[in-house]
Amino acid sequence: MCSRVFMCLIGAVQIYFQVLAAVEDVYIAELTVESNVTLEANTIMSALNLTTVDSPAVTLSHSELVAECLIVGDNSNCNCSTGYIWSNLVCYEYNCCRETPCERNVSQITPLCVAKVKVHISGSVIKNVDVWKSTQTTELKTKFEGLNGFEFLNVTGLRQDNKVADFEAEVSVKFPTSKLQTIVSNLENSLSAVLKVDTIGLVTIEAPETAVCYKSVPVLKCTFEETIGSAGWHLSTKNQRSELYTGSVVNLDTNCATQQYKSCATVTLQSVTGIWSGLYECGFTNGSVRHTAKTLLNVTLLPDTIALRINPLTVDCSEPSDQVPVTVTATISNTPETFDVLWQHMNEQPRVAIFTSDGDYQVYTFNANVDCKSTNATHKVSISFKNSKEQTKTAEVYIPVIYGNNKSCKEDDFWPKTPAGQTVINNTCEAGTVGYKSRTCEASGTWQAVFPYCVSEELNKVSNEADNFLKGLGATQEAALNIFSGLKNSSTSKSDSSDNYIADIIASVNILEVMATASKKITLQEEVLPDFISAASNMLNKSWDAVNTSEIHKMSSNYLQSVEGLVKNINIRSNRSNGSNEIVRPNLQLKFCSSSNCNVSVFGIGVNLNNITGILKAVAVKNLMKKLKNEKFGNMLPTSLLISATMENKNNLSIITLEFPEETLNINTKPHCVFWNTNEKSRSDADWSDSGCVDKSSNGNRAGQVVCECNHLTAFSVLMAKKDISTYTLDMITKVGLGVSICSLLIFLTVEFLVWSAVIKSNLSHFRHTALVNIATFLLLADCSFLPSPEEVSETWCLFLTVCKHLFFLAMFSWMLCMSVMLVHQLIFVFSPLRKRVFMLLSSIIGYVCPILIVGSSYVYCKYTNKQYYNKETCWLVFERLLEGSIHAFILPVGTVILTNLFSMVVVITTLVKTSVPDASKVDDKETAKSIIKVVVFLTPVFGVTWIIGFALLLLDDDNPLFTVANYSFTILNSFQGLFLLITGCFAEQKVRDEMLKLIMAKSKGKSESMKNLTSTTYTKDK
Repeated sequence: MCSRVFMCLIGAVQIYFQVLAAVEDVYIAELTVESNVTLEANTIMSALNLTTVDSPAVTLSHSELVAECLIVGDNSNCNCSTGYIWSNLVCYEYNCCRETPCERNVSQITPLCVAKVKVHISGSVIKNVDVWKSTQTTELKTKFEGLNGFEFLNVTGLRQDNKVADFEAEVSVKFPTSKLQTIVSNLENSLSAVLKVDTIGLVTIEAPETAVCYKSVPVLKCTFEETIGSAGWHLSTKNQRSELYTGSVVNLDTNCATQQYKSCATVTLQSVTGIWSGLYECGFTNGSVRHTAKTLLNVTLLPDTIALRINPLTVDCSEPSDQVPVTVTATISNTPETFDVLWQHMNEQPRVAIFTSDGDYQVYTFNANVDCKSTNATHKVSISFKNSKEQTKTAEVYIPVIYGNNKSCKEDDFWPKTPAGQTVINNTCEAGTVGYKSRTCEASGTWQAVFPYCVSEELNKVSNEADNFLKGLGATQEAALNIFSGLKNSSTSKSDSSDNYIADIIASVNILEVMATASKKITLQEEVLPDFISAASNMLNKSWDAVNTSEIHKMSSNYLQSVEGLVKNINIRSNRSNGSNEIVRPNLQLKFCSSSNCNVSVFGIGVNLNNITGILKAVAVKNLMKKLKNEKFGNMLPTSLLISATMENKNNLSIITLEFPEETLNINTKPHCVFWNTNEKSRSDADWSDSGCVDKSSNGNRAGQVVCECNHLTAFSVLMAKKDISTYTLDMITKVGLGVSICSLLIFLTVEFLVWSAVIKSNLSHFRHTALVNIATFLLLADCSFLPSPEEVSETWCLFLTVCKHLFFLAMFSWMLCMSVMLVHQLIFVFSPLRKRVFMLLSSIIGYVCPILIVGSSYVYCKYTNKQYYNKETCWLVFERLLEGSIHAFILPVGTVILTNLFSMVVVITTLVKTSVPDASKVDDKETAKSIIKVVVFLTPVFGVTWIIGFALLLLDDDNPLFTVANYSFTILNSFQGLFLLITGCFAEQKVRDEMLKLIMAKSKGKSESMKNLTSTTYTKDK
């Protein structure tokens, strides 16, 4: 009997590849061994282990048997080795699954077997009609047995009157998600139910392996081999499970996919604290199936809050005494972290602190002795906490001490005798409230009013929820609804008679500010509007007089800008088929309009806006005007109503018209239209401004109506300003100056075109006119980029205009630098003239390439560091503070050019003074050089000194009288810069004037000759 025996061995070889002894790459390959005689697997493996590779950088580090096939004639029998299972291709194409032998001829398939991987599946079957039956457990198991590597399936429990069945299953190989989705869909149809399924084992997660430092920036990353529609992150702690959203701490990113991992999601945590320790879960969702991975992140802790208290609150050393004992306590929340804690009083030796447990807190106690003999000494007690990463956090408290005859405030109730100029903090609050009370003793020795900040526990809880929402922790729409609902309930819980009502108002305004900031990154839906408007209205029902005027101004400004920000950012559905287009409360009325021409009325005030494509939101506010600061128009009486109009999805803006009924104004007063200007250093600096707002009441409007038209503009001076410092006068100067400059530059370029061939006879003239033409061209483009008002363009166009202005002005200054350096070289190196090719090459690099590199790199830097490149309200670069902000990518190059030009001017003048009379052969070149120098001397104030004035806008404060002078000087001189260039380039240069006269005379002579010929011809015919 003749038979043919064929043996197939498949081995997985792990190849260790080392490059330059520093970088290691690991490769896994399959090796198939075939023979027509029976082979022993052990023989092949032994031979493989003895194999050497002809490369010193490659090492075979590991090999093992994966599969073994025996083929006799047409019969085949293959087995996977222990720890391996049939691949998905073998299972789904040849029906060889699990760990049973395969009798199909699959030896040529790659991969044949794969290493086992534990994939856990859990889920719930939610029945629509009837209850769960035992027969359905069998059906559920049968369907899941269709997965490759199926191990088991168990129903773990029934819920909700047996209508929900929870189950778990396990397979030993990664499978295509489409297979699981097909099984789920089939079960939903056959069981008349909804299935929710989670998997663990298909997604790979990367995270720090050890505890991260306090306030560090850890990054967690999840990858998946298939393309999945959506991804998300959750954080589970001891008390709750929260979904993560992009906020002030959380930054989510899904743009990290690679060719291998087609789905990717990362979460970056900024400045982590203890609340970010926990179990992180990432998930990729496809239909009703979610593929997850989990990892634990540990944060090396430090106390987030250290509450220091002293007893007594002050020390009286005015009475005869050597020492007064003071007890200082530090309270922190319970933590599993072990700290090294040290107390220190003034310059004494630090002492180790031991805590005692007090419920949810750890309390550290220190006894300090205040030496009354040390007159006017400042007594400071500090406590420092050090964690296992050698990080420290310190808190300190000053002990108010009364020495000798120093002024002090007398004891008043539970406020002790206190030294003048000191503030006493009392951490005792009534039941149901948390916080503190403070009272300041003025320098004169009299008490100020008590500042209460004992906030209700319910409102404090809402405040904590809002803080977490801002961070991105559990920032769901449901959480937003709960925050505004809690804010509304708290705003109605206390009356003015309560001692702590003002503390609740302050906290409520802070919550509005937090939610307004959060709404810039986290979209809020319109369902939050009713509770938000109710809460905002309730805050204005009560008097704010319990705090001083400056605090009221700060609170009211924060309130207004927070309300306006929330109204602007809350998403309103454009197709609102149901529901009203307005929300009315006693102190606030909100209306929205999505038509192209909007004309709405809020509290009797008409708001009109035409030719819009977004959604207009108009809010009228009562009982706020008198609380707002009014320094600029202090001699005018405010109305009782305030109007805020914002745009959603705006891409253009027409003039806003506001119609105030006469009864809302005081009798016999002249109306003055203003807007709340928020373009200040801080919200507390905001005030009323009339820039861009005019009174149109007398232009044929209805009797009894006061009509205001507002369209805030941007002045030219914003180029060198920290912020928008526009006024109506500056806007008009800017518009007139830009118009004159553009016309002048067009004339200049036309003249240069006409006289070009005549005025570039020498290299020096060619260099100069080339620089001038480039300066004029880029100045023309920059002026044109400055014409559109920022309020009239979309964000995309605003960014485009910012880039254009940044680029064109830098290019203009770069060509100024080329001209200045060229003149210095020409005068100093008289016998080594600059070659035309060299000049054009260097000038092109400086004038074209350098500005592009500066603008491009500054934009990319801002984009990838999440810093703001441009201000949407001014369409110009951003100033944050000294050496911070994108505007420094303009200021620093411009300042460098200006200083270089001034230095070049000094060198040129000095050289001319010392130079003797030139040779006759050099007369023409010297005359040309002298004429150029005259022009440079005339242009230097325009291109250099005038822009130096702009730097004063960065250095001077707004209230400095010189600031206004610098502002107007800069605007006038530089908005008319094109006119100055026309004067110096055309009218001040002899060659250009002569050539223009020749052209004019030639044209006039041509006309005269034509007229003479025409007369002669006519006379001959008549004769």
